[in-house]
Parts: sequence; structure tokens; C-alpha cells
Amino acid sequence: MNEEKLTGYLPDENPPIWKLILFALQQILIMFPATVLVALLTGFHVSTTLFASGFATLCFMVVTKRQIPLFYGSSFSYISAIVAITGVKEFGQVASDSLIAEAQFGIMASGLVSIAAGFMVNKFGKERIDKILPPTITGSIAIVIGLSLAGTAMSGAAAHWPVALITLLATMFFSVFLKGTYGQLSILLGIILGYIVSIPFGLVDFGSIAAAAPITVPHFTLPKMSLASALAVMPIAIATIPESSAHLFQLDLYVNDLAVKTGSKKKYKIADKLGLNLIGDGIGDIVSALIGGPAGTNYGENLSTMAITRNFSSLVLIVAAVITMVISFSGTLSAVVNSIPGAVIGGITIYLFGVIGVQGLAIMISQQVDMFDTRNLAIISTILTIGLGGTFAFEGGLIPMFGLKLPAIATAAVFGIIINALLGINRNN
Repeated sequence: MNEEKLTGYLPDENPPIWKLILFALQQILIMFPATVLVALLTGFHVSTTLFASGFATLCFMVVTKRQIPLFYGSSFSYISAIVAITGVKEFGQVASDSLIAEAQFGIMASGLVSIAAGFMVNKFGKERIDKILPPTITGSIAIVIGLSLAGTAMSGAAAHWPVALITLLATMFFSVFLKGTYGQLSILLGIILGYIVSIPFGLVDFGSIAAAAPITVPHFTLPKMSLASALAVMPIAIATIPESSAHLFQLDLYVNDLAVKTGSKKKYKIADKLGLNLIGDGIGDIVSALIGGPAGTNYGENLSTMAITRNFSSLVLIVAAVITMVISFSGTLSAVVNSIPGAVIGGITIYLFGVIGVQGLAIMISQQVDMFDTRNLAIISTILTIGLGGTFAFEGGLIPMFGLKLPAIATAAVFGIIINALLGINRNN
């Protein structure tokens, strides 16, 4: 039986320049909405946030020596803690420099937590860490991350269902039926088609593009020492470690699957670089906060795009990071990207966010998690219920508990870690 040769790029492979630019633009369009949204919700400057995202990604690539192709973007997990510091009450309101500076200090402190966790992983070994973060936890968290964003995708699509459905169906058909380079650009092609279809419906605001200043300069601020900020933000870094770990294990699965299917004899030991990934994440937080950007993490949306398009080239993400930094200085380019209708993004993310959840299932399947084991069922079920239930039942995904408002995903992750430890007492495997 003849099999068609699979086309794709592994982390150490570089596409030709014209493909490189297109692949990079595809990654930018995927990270742009969520990264900008965090800035608008927390009171940070949008242009600074974009610059910080690109700069942190470059630093991550340097630290990890291009061995872990992941893109750094603003994290939703920190929103409630940051808002408590910046005090913003309206969407799009920009906080004062002094309050942003205090939040920056807390974010830098949280980066130190991630770095410390990375060194602990390197010291004690992945095997011991696997006992703390088994696939029952990392897989479940990946599922929660993807499905907790389902509401965002659907609400975006609901802005204009015809455009959203055309975008979604076109992207799915492109990813399944287009081959070679076109198949690897399925997300970009879907967005372009959705954008064109949106124009007759009056969904594209060309006025904002025309009114945008051609050149803008990001508003950089320096951090200001604040113990209260550090205490508010630092603990969240602990809760986001399972999220970052889940992305790494997903990446390992998909990269090595592509290596096998393309006939590569190289084994990419990405899962063994968990410590390096956490250190890179922490440094990303520090350099982002140093110039006035919010806390972040590696993005599941970009990872899903890589999985769908089979393009894991680290160079693509490096070019995407550089272009993102350039965009932060161009009001016109920012306005063009920002003019993509919510219905188009909604249609795309129905697909992307679902893929994140599926990757969580892939982690558990690949690690042969026994779904009939009562201990595994207890861990998986409670993580899913707390993470998803907390996201959809309470405003902002913040669970009111013991006088606090706890982020649902972070709470689910911490609960899963504790239950895994308690149920693992006197257990040999």
C-alpha cells in the first residue's frame, strides 16, 4: 500500500524564507487576540505587551537553545492577582505607571519561582517529578485548559454565526485536504478567507486602521519593589507549572510522532527538558515584567497550530517573535491585525481550543493511563470538575472559597497535585 509522504518541519529544520514569513504570520495571528486581551483586562499597555511577548519568546529560545519550540504570551491565570494591584475597573482602562510598576515586581518574583522549580526538576530528575505531575494531572489540566476556553470561542463565534461557521469549516477542510505548504498554512488561509467574507457584512473597521498612527513607541516602565505585589502574584506561578508541563509533554508527543512519520531517525527528547522549560518560562516572566509586560506562559493556541499544520520549526517562532516586536512599533500593523472580526477568531478557536483538549487525551493515552483505576478516576474527575465547573459557574473563572477568589484552573491543578500525593501513600506504582 502506497502512503503519501507527510510534509512537516521538526524543531531543528528551517523552511525557506518565503514560507518562513507566512508560517510566522500564522503564529502571530493566533497569539495576538489572547495576548492583547490580557493587557486590556489588567490595565497594561497593549504595545508594550506585544513587544514583551516577542522579546520573552526570543529569550526563551536562547535559554532552551531552540530545543523547545513554544511561544510566550500573556497568561490568563494571573489576571485576578494583577487586577487587584492595578485596580482597573473598566475594559481597556490603562493603569498608572506606579501601579503597573508594582505589578511588574510581583511578576518578576513569580518568574523566580518558575526558575527555582526548574532547577529542582534538574536536580531530582524527571522520574521523581513524574510522581508529582503524572499524566493523570498534566493530561487533565490540558483538557481543562482547552475546554475552559470553549465559552470564549463560542461567544466570539456568536458575534456573527455565518462568518464564524465559514471560517471554521474552511479551516478544517484546508487542514485535512490541502497538502504540502498549503496544508501547513491552513490556519492562516482560514483567517484570510474569514476576513474577506466579513467585509460585505460590515464587520471590518477600516476606519480604525486609517486612524491608527503609523509609528508608535511602546510605553516602557521599570518595576518598583512591593512586598504585597510579590505575595499576591508569586503563588500563582506554582499553580501554572502543571499547565506549562502539559504543553511540553504535548509537544513531545506530536514532534516525535511527526519524526516517525517523516522517516527521521532522530529522537527528540523534549519531555526530558521539563526543568529547562520551567527555567525558560521564569526568565520569560522576568524579562517581560522588566519592561512593563504582564506575566505569561507558553501558549496552547500556538502549540495547537503547530500540531494541526505539522510545523514545529523553532526558527518560525523566532521570526514570529521578531515580527511581533516590530508590530508593537507600528500602529497601522497593530490596527490591521486587531481589525480581524471576533467571529473569525471565534470560528478558528472552536477548532484550536478543542485541539488543546484532545492533546490532553493524547497524553493519557500515550502513557497508558488506566481509566478503570479508582485512584486515577478520582484525580482526573475532580480536576475536570473543579477546572471546568469553576470556569463556567463563577464570574471570571474565580471560585469564591474561604474568603478568597481562586482561579479555577490553578485551583484544579493544585487540588490534583495534593490528592495525587494523598492517594499515593503506601502505593508502590
